[in-house]
Amino acid sequence: MAAGRDPDSVRLVAVSKTKPAALVREAAAAGITIIGESYVQEALNKYSELGNLAVSWHFIGHLQTNKVKYVIRMFDLIHSVDSLKLAVEINKQAEKINKIQDILIQVNIGEELSKSGISSRDTRALVEAIEPLTHVRVKGLMALPPFFDDPEKAAPYFKALRLLRDDLRKTCIAPVSLNELSMGMTGDFEAAIAEGATLVRIGTALFGERN
Repeated sequence: MAAGRDPDSVRLVAVSKTKPAALVREAAAAGITIIGESYVQEALNKYSELGNLAVSWHFIGHLQTNKVKYVIRMFDLIHSVDSLKLAVEINKQAEKINKIQDILIQVNIGEELSKSGISSRDTRALVEAIEPLTHVRVKGLMALPPFFDDPEKAAPYFKALRLLRDDLRKTCIAPVSLNELSMGMTGDFEAAIAEGATLVRIGTALFGERN
């Protein structure tokens, strides 16, 4: 690819929020292997119809603790964990069904008041606090950079997330691998890939504008 990366090192998360189950089925038939959903009830409705598809389900939206028990049964990876309270609830619910739940830590890389996510400076403490939980496994970091008309302006934020990940690998007391970097969407995924994204969340380019 143009970024000089092995194409197999980057995976596409097809973001199907607000789109009907029939479109998700078509996407899977066309070769999509990861489906991303943001809204719990909508995702559960789709899963009840599409649970037999050979795809992995990722939760990418803001997750409230009272919805965790539903999410645990459906999703292979949760991209949006930003507090110890949420991680503890995930651990509690995962233990009930004897599951190790993979998660990403959502970092508010642009320090925007309008967005969820933990600050960069508090990320290490959160990762180390989560590490002892027996039914949660931190696989990496996720971020939503500030919106720009020029996708290249988002590149420094993607780079900052990668550098944060690299620093955590060196400085965390906990033995973390943090292989995943979930960053980049339809408008800026090329810049994200150039900076090391392993998961890009693409909706509009695949399914059209959101309903």
